[in-house]
Amino acid sequence: MPEAQPMIESAAAFRGRDLLTLANVSPRAVLELFATAAASKADITPYRRVLDGKSFALLFEKPSLRTKMSFEVGIAKLGGHPIFMDHAAARLGARESVRDYAKNLERWVDCIVARVYLQSALDELADSARCPVINALSDRYHPCQALADLFTLFEQAGHDHARLREMRLAYVGDGNNVCHSLMHAATLLGVHTTVITPKGYAPASDVTRECEAFAKAAGSSLLVTTDPAAIERHHAVYTDVWVSMGQPGGVDEVTRRRKIFSKYQVSADLMARASSGLPSPSLFMHCLPAQRGLEVTDDVIDSPHSIVYDQAENRMHAQNALLIHTFAR
Repeated sequence: MPEAQPMIESAAAFRGRDLLTLANVSPRAVLELFATAAASKADITPYRRVLDGKSFALLFEKPSLRTKMSFEVGIAKLGGHPIFMDHAAARLGARESVRDYAKNLERWVDCIVARVYLQSALDELADSARCPVINALSDRYHPCQALADLFTLFEQAGHDHARLREMRLAYVGDGNNVCHSLMHAATLLGVHTTVITPKGYAPASDVTRECEAFAKAAGSSLLVTTDPAAIERHHAVYTDVWVSMGQPGGVDEVTRRRKIFSKYQVSADLMARASSGLPSPSLFMHCLPAQRGLEVTDDVIDSPHSIVYDQAENRMHAQNALLIHTFAR
């Protein structure tokens, strides 16, 4: 296991640092990132040269639309030079050791953005490279997605942290990497959070313990349950695919999961139950890509209360804020 990362207490402390998980990021740092994300989203002009002369290696073992485009376009908007390295056919560590790969890259680029199958590969990159390493997704965490998700809810709350803390967020489905980082971000910021999964698919116990501590410190709550009825009175409902890229088992596992997860589909009925007792309909969230008709029905994802495309857009703005502070002069 890698050593615990030092706490990032403020946005300024991101300078020169890795982002592997949100577990070592303070609420203050997240909120300061949101302030920068909001400012750069409103007007990118003052930030156009933040990354002048900086080169970024984008290492992607997994297919991507939002992560690839948001980093490539965002880095370019900030004056940097993204270099896409497609590792779909040759996983990290296959051609040469991850350590040797990292030690070479650090001589040429200023940052490594990695979308990988294994958190262990990401940790080894970070341990070996002198330049910052950013987790663009692993089997364990998806911190950039979670920053975008909570920034999107922050916008819905009028950029008011007190109003954000009044929201109740429910995650329904597989307790996976997206769920882990969403739990981190939500509980850090004091958002009341409910995670609803089938039996045997709960989030990792150590992540749950971390988030229970975050919720306690923030004065909010975290509930992990298998009961779909727990969806009532939640301002936002979030789901993800039932089978993630790279999960073993093939067709048989897909069939098995579809049967197990069928009671956890986000349908119009479930959204109505979530909205019960609230003054307005619940928001729907998804990190995308969605398997329409499985984890979510068309009428939900296409409804006026779906904010999935706001989340997708905000991937770039949240990541831009991270890069601005990582390379602040």
